[in-house]
Amino acid sequence: MFRPKIPTMPTPTGPITPTGPITPPAVVEPTTVVQHHPTPTSAPASAATTRPTVRLTPGTALALVGAGTAVVLVVGAVLVSMLLAVAVTGASVAVCAVVIRSLIASQHRR
Repeated sequence: MFRPKIPTMPTPTGPITPTGPITPPAVVEPTTVVQHHPTPTSAPASAATTRPTVRLTPGTALALVGAGTAVVLVVGAVLVSMLLAVAVTGASVAVCAVVIRSLIASQHRR
């Protein structure tokens, strides 16, 4: 199962030399490339349709700036609230650790 499978070589067709059998070169036949040009029965539809250019009017520019500002403010508020949540959690864990340490120390004094 784990032994490599060695491919079998076909029997040599030419004379055997010290470096191995001589095989005739492969014959490569050229292929022809045929290009088909469709006959236009009607005007192509893609030539008639052009993509509309984007025009920025003062109203759309103001809307883009407002939307960008809103996105920045929302992402900033989310990040600040996450940072505040981590800070409050860390502070509460620190207070709990101090209280538990003082309780354990007061039991040892009695």
